[in-house]
Amino acid sequence: MTVALIDSGLGLVPTAGWLRHLAPQCDLLLLMDPEGAPWGSRTASYVTDRLLTAARTAVARGARALVVPCNTATVTAIDLLRGEFEPDLPVVGTVPAVKPAAAGGRSVAVWATVRTTASAYQERLIAGFAQGIPVARVACPGLAEAIDHADTDATAAAITAAAERTPDDCDAVVLGCTHYPLVAPRILESLPAGVTLYDSAEAVARQTLRRLDLPAAPDGGAERAAGTVEVRLSGRPGALPAAALAYPVGRALAAGTRVPRGALLSGATRRPMAAAPN
Repeated sequence: MTVALIDSGLGLVPTAGWLRHLAPQCDLLLLMDPEGAPWGSRTASYVTDRLLTAARTAVARGARALVVPCNTATVTAIDLLRGEFEPDLPVVGTVPAVKPAAAGGRSVAVWATVRTTASAYQERLIAGFAQGIPVARVACPGLAEAIDHADTDATAAAITAAAERTPDDCDAVVLGCTHYPLVAPRILESLPAGVTLYDSAEAVARQTLRRLDLPAAPDGGAERAAGTVEVRLSGRPGALPAAALAYPVGRALAAGTRVPRGALLSGATRRPMAAAPN
């Protein structure tokens, strides 16, 4: 069974890793768009066109589910995607984990791109789910782009700047961009002790399996034989970009075996990562 994941850049890698961990028997089709990246700075019509084109390619190649691990693409075009492909194929979008963060914390910060931070979409999430908990909106200019290029200096500078704008009393930080889990250890190091990171990648993967009525594989035991991982770059056959291999989950995906949990958490074990239901 093939599951397709669609994003312009490395934002799909954490969710792909969780699917590879939870359902290693599934084939993954990773559709990236380096020619159009980043989608966050593009118009809504541009994002919609690129997303629909990639989705149609995925379906033509036998995908049984479409996953959009990108906040920009989800808010921009998920309804159009569902209108075209559901109920025949499940379409799973991504929602920042504001709800579980507010339920589990006393004060929350949402780290996101500049565009997402300024969006009515994020404000609706906060208004609907924050439940009166104080929420700091922390824009992270350049962080997603730095992660996409595996630029460690630019990543470190963007994280430091975001941490300086995060209130000291926050005990929960929502990773509101799907790129950010790739550098979770560095984010944790920048924050006070006791802060919990909330991320949607695991929840999106589990929701995909529920929609397909597939059980999740248990942790531990011998690694099971894995399905294939196919990559297409702006519609053409390709491989995971070199930048993806800078991250443990990217290297694990490229290795062709089941992705271990440690690679998914990217070493962020000092404090737990929490996933949002989707």
